Formats: sequence, C-alpha cells, structure tokens
Amino acid sequence: METNKMSNLNRMFTRNMLRHFIDGKADNVYSSVVRRYTSDTDHKNNRELISEIYCELKNNYRNEYFYKNTLLNKLLLGVHSVNTTTALTELSIAKSKADFVLINGKAIVYEIKTELDNLDRLSSQIDDYYKAFDHVAVVTYEKNLQQLHKTLESIDKPVGIYVLRKNGRLGAVQIPQRYIGDLDKEVIFKLLRKSEYEEIIAQRYGYLPEVTQFKYYSACKKMFLQIPIEESYLLVLRILKKRMQLKKEEFVKIPYELKFLAYFMDLKYDDYQKLEVFLDCEYGGA
Repeated sequence: METNKMSNLNRMFTRNMLRHFIDGKADNVYSSVVRRYTSDTDHKNNRELISEIYCELKNNYRNEYFYKNTLLNKLLLGVHSVNTTTALTELSIAKSKADFVLINGKAIVYEIKTELDNLDRLSSQIDDYYKAFDHVAVVTYEKNLQQLHKTLESIDKPVGIYVLRKNGRLGAVQIPQRYIGDLDKEVIFKLLRKSEYEEIIAQRYGYLPEVTQFKYYSACKKMFLQIPIEESYLLVLRILKKRMQLKKEEFVKIPYELKFLAYFMDLKYDDYQKLEVFLDCEYGGA
C-alpha cells in the first residue's frame, strides 16, 4: 500500500477528524479516502461510507486504531460494561505509554503489537507497566505468536497473550496472572492528577498537608508513599476508575467504527447530536 494512502487511512480515524465531522467542516482527507476506498457514493450517507472505509482497515491495514477500537468494543463493551469498567489510553507509565488499560475490580494493561510493529521495546514496556499495575497482556496477530513467545520467555513474568484473528475475533492464548513484585509507589503516584492524589490523601489521613505551595507536591507525595503498597494500589485503582465521565445514553448510539474515538473525547450532549446529523446525512464531498 502506498505511503500517502496509508497516511490518509491513519488520519481518517483520529480525534481531529471526528471533531471535523461534529463541526461539519469539509475535510480533504475524508474526501480522498471516500474516493479511494468506497464505491457508488451517490445516495449513501456518511455512516455507510465510514463503515466501508473501516472495512479497508480490517481487511488490509490493521493499524493501531483498528486494534484499540476492537479492544474497546470486544472487551469494555462486549465482556464488561461502561457502568462497571473504565478504559484509559496512552497512559504514561515510567518511560512508556500504555496503549489500553481496563479497570474494574482489577486493572489490566494491554500492549498492542500490530502487523506494522516490531517487538524491540516490548521488554522495557512490560517492565514499566508492572511498576504501576499487576496484570499485563500483549495483543498481537497470529503470525507474531512464535516470536512473541520467545520474547516473553526472557521476561519470565505472567504476561497474558491475546490474538486478534483475521476474522476480527479476539482470542485468549494466555490469561494474564497477578504479579505485584515490581509495583513501585513513586511510579504509581505519578499516574495521578492533583485532585486525585488529594482525594486519596484526604481519605486516608483525614487532612491535606498545610505547607507552602512550593512544598505541597512533595508533602503529598511523601504522605502517599507512607501508605502500604497493597492499600495504596487499591486506592489508586478506585480513583482511576472514576476518571472517565461518559454520557452513556448518547454513547450507545455511536457506530462501532467510531466508538474508541467517541469514548476518549469527552463529548458534550450537543456534540453527539451534531455527529448523528452528520452520520445520517448523504455524502456531500467532491
């Protein structure tokens, strides 16, 4: 597949593109992708065209967005529920960024390795993830399994393995097991926003430190680090689980292909309404 075509497909399923859809802005990338990957555009609405474009990802170009959107649909919405489980993405952990994290009673980090990736950084990524969470899994494709097994043997930790098969089904090869040997309070503390660590400290101690603004962060961190790791870890999971605020009644109307984008964009009620209008409109591009 030519580079410019790949680039356009990568730019198709982005927050910027979804915002253009919501705002009703003309978008050259969308028009280009529609021309390249759909047929008989007359009398088709945008919802139908986006579905056809997504099929191109599924069949010929399974990029990171395709994997992430599949995980959100199959796991968060299929196995779990937005009422009981929270998903996070691009979460900074030590020197790595977690592709996808699911939090309910426990937390699992999912590291994605698509057909477009290699395993060069996987060992260091998994090491980082175990500093903040006690379950880690890798999601990959079938032909990558042998190489992945070799890499994980050298890591010697109970990492889970999931395979995204050609038919779009997600299969468990190896279920991730709990491992707490590397949990690091400092790394865990850095996951938290100011309001989040304040809530944990106030809940645990009954007060917040009364120090100068310059010393406040250090004082909060010191108090957090004094909490036993098993206790602080559960407190952090509970606070992270509250991070996503979703308009659930509107979110269920979002088409499968755009679920991941809509989930992480903090859309307002009006945004959902405008997006629905766009999706139901006949295509008006060039």
